[in-house]
Amino acid sequence: MTTRSVTATVDLSRRDLTLDLARVVCVLFVIVVHLVQVGIGPGPDGGLAASRPAEEQPWFNAATWVGQIMPLFFVVGGFASATGWRSWTAKGGDAAGFVRTRTLRLAQPALPLFIFFAVVLGVATAAGLPDQLVADAAIGAGSPLWFLAAYLLCQAAVPLLAACHARRPVLTLLTLAMGVVLVDAVRFSTGIPEIGLLNLLFVWPLIQQFGFWYADGWFDRRHPLSLVAIAAACYLLLWPLTSLGPYSASMLGNLNPPTVPLVILGIAQACLLRLLKPVLARLMALRAMQGVVFVLGSRLMTIYLWHLPVMLALTGVSLLIPGAAPAPASPAWWWSRPILFIVVLGVLLALSLVLAKWEALGTLGRAPATGIVAVAWVCAFVPPFAVMEWFLDLPIAVVGALLLGVAVVLLRRSPVADGSVRSEA
Repeated sequence: MTTRSVTATVDLSRRDLTLDLARVVCVLFVIVVHLVQVGIGPGPDGGLAASRPAEEQPWFNAATWVGQIMPLFFVVGGFASATGWRSWTAKGGDAAGFVRTRTLRLAQPALPLFIFFAVVLGVATAAGLPDQLVADAAIGAGSPLWFLAAYLLCQAAVPLLAACHARRPVLTLLTLAMGVVLVDAVRFSTGIPEIGLLNLLFVWPLIQQFGFWYADGWFDRRHPLSLVAIAAACYLLLWPLTSLGPYSASMLGNLNPPTVPLVILGIAQACLLRLLKPVLARLMALRAMQGVVFVLGSRLMTIYLWHLPVMLALTGVSLLIPGAAPAPASPAWWWSRPILFIVVLGVLLALSLVLAKWEALGTLGRAPATGIVAVAWVCAFVPPFAVMEWFLDLPIAVVGALLLGVAVVLLRRSPVADGSVRSEA
């Protein structure tokens, strides 16, 4: 489909295009972060070794206060979820149908990736490649998959949290916030980091709620100076929490399990997004920018899920070409990052052409029973959660591919009632 036909079939008059732009920028920024974080080159023993050049820099922790944009992604996702749920229910849709489509949008693109990992890790193991190198590559390539687990939780919670927001928006925020603080308090007082996993139920849903408030126009009604003051207060609050409190000075260190600083960062980023809206709106008034955003936006899941495998594959190819792979953290390596970004993005766009037909939901019939949807959701949730908790390896890749296959089959099945099938695409 051409850019002209894409923009022509979407009603832009009622769409906040600045949020489409923000979503695309967030994902592209994730690629940039990983390009400077992952280095592969000769190790002390002469073999290949993985390193993290950006984290070795003195400016890294401070940079994460700007570069950790996942809270903003969940704010934007909350806006989309709020408007999507309202549209869904206005057309007579129910909670099971909503969760079904949202789960499919995540599980269906993840399935070929897990199959790919299972095949590649199986071949690498059979070929006798160094265990540590294979493990490092697998951990790096699978690291973005935590997002699927967190986002699946948020999407499943949309019907409940939307109802709570409609009745008691402030109480909903306070309840989730108290949950975040309580989990962190127990985690750090007991010294048991696994307790922090409970904050998957509070941190990301709470940040998603900020998107609900954004959709309601709360941020639109604030004076720009108020938004500046709120954002500044949030960043000031992060200083004692990370320097005197128990939290990491790196916002990446607060990611898994998620913690209070991410919530504070999410508030600040929501305010900054609204402050930048006039500038972003002028950018999105340009037809060329609309075309770029819609082309990339329609392929965002492919770009996000596959960018690290593609990046590692291209790095491997460069290592086979004499002089094409500068030593990680060297000046030449840093200068090569923009070039590699363009190449990675080009390969991802080409890959998306292959995967687009598979990832498209197409026309869905009537949703299966609520119990079936719940089972399928669990099957889709377990693989990325396992990667987040135990890192990617061959057994997790194989079992993950099987579970995601079950999820897709269950979610795509359409029970027929009265001899007809109602479309819920």
